[in-house]
Amino acid sequence: MFAYTDQTGRKISLESVPKRIISLVPSMTELLFDLGLGERVVGVTKFCHHPLEAKSRKIIGGTKSVHYDRIQELQPDLVIGNKEENTLEIVQTLEKDYPVWIADVNTLEELYEMNTLLGEVLAVEKEANELNEEIRTNFSSIVKNENKSARVAYLIWREPYMAVGTDTFIDKMIAECGFENVVKESRYPEVKLSEYNDLDAILLSSEPYPFKEKHLEELQKSYPKTTIKLVDGELFSWVGSRIKYAPAYFNDLIKELK
Repeated sequence: MFAYTDQTGRKISLESVPKRIISLVPSMTELLFDLGLGERVVGVTKFCHHPLEAKSRKIIGGTKSVHYDRIQELQPDLVIGNKEENTLEIVQTLEKDYPVWIADVNTLEELYEMNTLLGEVLAVEKEANELNEEIRTNFSSIVKNENKSARVAYLIWREPYMAVGTDTFIDKMIAECGFENVVKESRYPEVKLSEYNDLDAILLSSEPYPFKEKHLEELQKSYPKTTIKLVDGELFSWVGSRIKYAPAYFNDLIKELK
């Protein structure tokens, strides 16, 4: 019997290396495949589109609502989730019958920790360490604008507008770009953009609300002197292997907001 502790401090016990894994989060699904564990993944959410191969796995529901009967049919020996994405009710219900490992990531250091811990649980330490090294190297390549810190608001919802605040992974990624997040409230507050002075840019995320060009044009009319830009929400928020692509994307964004 092997004992492990997840990032929320929960203890789980495993009789052997997991061979039947269910992922409750798209970013974790992609991570598992990138660590070479695709054949062990038996269940995913309806939002798990990366990689394409993941779509062939059994759909167990979404991140906030799952089909417990489908999970029972799959008989997983490990369920992997994320505190940010999954509800406490789902975790508490599933852990009655299965080992449930939950990630809790709000910083890059916690992301490295997540990869290392999962590498141990899933016996892919080498692959996890190599991924961490690649991510570290890529983030060291970000070229920030030393002369000016662009003041930005990062929107994730409309009607009402909601933005990314502090105590979030996205806020840390905004800082990695060398930008100043003007929203100082915690988590994801409702905001009135008119209350923020001297905004250099409003970033419209592709998720969870799918902002489009028409929303950009709508905001541009109200803020003609502010740069409004659609941004890839996955590269700002997915705490998994996809984050290795973020630095190159951030460098292009930094150049645009100079």
